[in-house]
Amino acid sequence: MLIKGDDPGTALLLAAAPVNKSRLVDAASVLPGLAAVAPAVLTGTAAATVVELADPVDPQTVLTRIRAVAASPGPLFLFVAGQLHIDGKQHQVHLALARTTPASLRYTALPWAWLAHELQVRAPGTTTVLVDLACDPAAWERVAQEGLALGPGVRLYGRVVAPSGRGKAVAPDYLKTYAEVWRGGARPSLAELHAYAADRAGHENARYLALDGPPLGAGPAPVQAPAGPPAQADPHPAILAAAHAGRHGEAASMAAVWESEAMRMYGPGSLEAVHWLEVRADLARLALEPARSCELWMAAAQARLARHQSTDNTDVEAAVDRAHHQWEQLRDAERARSLGPALVTLRRQVAGRRRGALEAVQRRIEQLQAVPAAGR
Repeated sequence: MLIKGDDPGTALLLAAAPVNKSRLVDAASVLPGLAAVAPAVLTGTAAATVVELADPVDPQTVLTRIRAVAASPGPLFLFVAGQLHIDGKQHQVHLALARTTPASLRYTALPWAWLAHELQVRAPGTTTVLVDLACDPAAWERVAQEGLALGPGVRLYGRVVAPSGRGKAVAPDYLKTYAEVWRGGARPSLAELHAYAADRAGHENARYLALDGPPLGAGPAPVQAPAGPPAQADPHPAILAAAHAGRHGEAASMAAVWESEAMRMYGPGSLEAVHWLEVRADLARLALEPARSCELWMAAAQARLARHQSTDNTDVEAAVDRAHHQWEQLRDAERARSLGPALVTLRRQVAGRRRGALEAVQRRIEQLQAVPAAGR
């Protein structure tokens, strides 16, 4: 996600929601995770500044901060968690702040149009806005009809949800996933990360926004499902390079993003999804995590069998053989004992071309039974 250029980037983390019974979202809960990400990662630049606004109370103060960061020459990333409402008089979209109530909306909330206006001073392609927003019924309908237009040249990714009735506030899980992936060391593109976060966040009443720099004169941002697999080079070399360089967390996170996208596009049991499951299994082997690798290879074998691939299919046999090999590398007797029964079940279905493989598993399980468990 590195953006070339000499100017440092700026990230504005804005989390706001009423502190009264009008609260729909636990907006501030996203800040610790985002704040723990290195500033340069938030903006994709060599250097960056972070401005944080947690439950601000005054719309003019928020406007002043937005105006200040909008004046910065480098890339600007706005992360906004909160809730949207429509005022009853002018029927404009507002971002609620800490003191906002239905009666005081026009005076205590930030008009969305203010945000859009301030961003128009910036050069096209230098501004990215990522949102995780809850909506009241009127705002939900408005977003469905018009989107959340921020003007030409502004990239917009995000989620808007309609909370299901009264009760617990919605968690900003969409933006929390961004922070989780970045803190894990992965650096996927925004399109990939958006698709992964959308899949992880779920929510039955959700719409997703994906607008990547509209041309000048374009209309409002469309409300749509996450974009499909981005058109880019084969990701495998980058993933393997990270693994061989010892950046195992980054490699695993990148593969997980691609697996999630394959599941969303083709289905959980698709060959495309199984492929990425197998990639993750091999990455665990490279990371010297035999237990995890064994689990993933067994899951891959089970997924192939569920697709009615035959027990002597080359890919099925290979998955079981690799699970068996990784299980044999385990030196943790308790972990090996816990994985043994599932491996025996697979070996009974898939004998493989290695003679006596099932008996070898059973013999080792018997030997493991004689090893005292920790704590006994």
